[in-house]
Amino acid sequence: MRATDLFDRSRDSARPDRARRRRGAAAIGVSAVAMVGLAGLTQLTGVAAAGSISGGTQFYVYPNSAVMKWDAANPGDSREPLIASQIASQPQGIWFANYTPSTVQSDASAITSAAAAAGKTPVLVMYNIPNRDCGGASAGGAPDITSYKNYVQSFANGLGTHQVIVILEPDSLALQTCLSAQQAADRDSALAFAGQAIHSADPAAKVYMDAGHSAWNSPSAQAAALNAAGVKTSADGIFSNVSNFMTTSDEVNYDKQVLAALGNPSNLHIVVDTSRNGNGPAPGNPWCDPSGRAVGQAPTANTGDSAVDAYLWVKPPGESDGCADAAGTFDPALAYALVINGPIHSYSPTPSASATSASPSASPSSSPSASPSASPSHSASPSSSPSASARSGSCLVTYAVQSSWSGGFTANVSITNTGSSSINGWTVTFRYNGDQKVTNAWGASASQSGATVTLTNASYDGSIAPGGTVTGVGMQGTWASSNAAPSNFTLNGVACS
Repeated sequence: MRATDLFDRSRDSARPDRARRRRGAAAIGVSAVAMVGLAGLTQLTGVAAAGSISGGTQFYVYPNSAVMKWDAANPGDSREPLIASQIASQPQGIWFANYTPSTVQSDASAITSAAAAAGKTPVLVMYNIPNRDCGGASAGGAPDITSYKNYVQSFANGLGTHQVIVILEPDSLALQTCLSAQQAADRDSALAFAGQAIHSADPAAKVYMDAGHSAWNSPSAQAAALNAAGVKTSADGIFSNVSNFMTTSDEVNYDKQVLAALGNPSNLHIVVDTSRNGNGPAPGNPWCDPSGRAVGQAPTANTGDSAVDAYLWVKPPGESDGCADAAGTFDPALAYALVINGPIHSYSPTPSASATSASPSASPSSSPSASPSASPSHSASPSSSPSASARSGSCLVTYAVQSSWSGGFTANVSITNTGSSSINGWTVTFRYNGDQKVTNAWGASASQSGATVTLTNASYDGSIAPGGTVTGVGMQGTWASSNAAPSNFTLNGVACS
């Protein structure tokens, strides 16, 4: 497998409070994308260091990332300039989430060598621990601990002697509820081994272990898990908020409490994922592609805090958590929203109907990968997977449950214009036949009265050409006794059944 292919991660959770992902199409050189800074955010200058990483460190922009490939393939999309300048230009995590033992060494070497030649530091995310995601939506990884250790050793051997940052196994220490005592001990041993192997192979590497996020485990509980995994001797610090939305201040405060519970070891520092936390968490902390979120602090090692090594974009902005699209798919609608929802853009062009009428993810990455979610996972077996569709002479509305767990669900909706005239602005209604309550929606605004739900188009997906379909619309909700499929679909007041 080529290095440009190893990030087709099969993971991103279907679970509340957490999420991640990535991938793409045609490669493009970094120089082809405008390297415009994020107005109002700290940039990578040569200012003095604030942690154990030099404050002048420049992070590597991976030229074959999903957003770069989308940007190269869609020069005429009205959203492209903003996505290019505000997201594609920024360094982001490069995920090793496919178990590829025969190529991982060469894959790692190709990236670290290219980054070193450019004078930049890559951020690599190792995500292959056995029993990953407790068998949930991001299940996968190495088949057993021995295979994992061999895989990590090969990865370490590919790092060379270059400075790299390794984010070691998101969720591995915050989510262990599915593990027996022996499995947890084996995981701890494997993580300690991984940190030591990476440091031994590449003394310039910096390794960070999983601290979850501030709305998950208590600082003392997370510190105990980190201590059991040998964080004091095998790592350079801890990371938090990967693929989540907690504010930077909350995360730094939480992480400092974790370090305090560890006894404030002088060799341990903090890394925070700020890729999507510009507006903090959505009400109720939904994890899966929640609306209204924004990119946060630009990646930088100049944090101004001696305890904090870096603010990083570990989760690439615009890659779906698995609700708006398949987990790991780059969705320009999600990316565009993350920019215009924040204060950082200097202009905000309105997406053209032609760019979005068929689907907000006009150019999905070819093989979606997933990044983990961000807090406790509902990994119980789905109680049901109801779906429904209704068609009339001019419309087809399809509702499909994407994931279901005890007490909750996510569902996707698609709207197809089967008539001969364009639809400019749409409202879909349907009636739940169970006791579901919608708590969050994306790709549309949602309201509910009794069992009846009303969805109204977002600003970018209101036009549907004849034969066109709008996807990327969905919702998260709760249920108590029944998650039965809905019925009585209408589009703009006309029954679709």
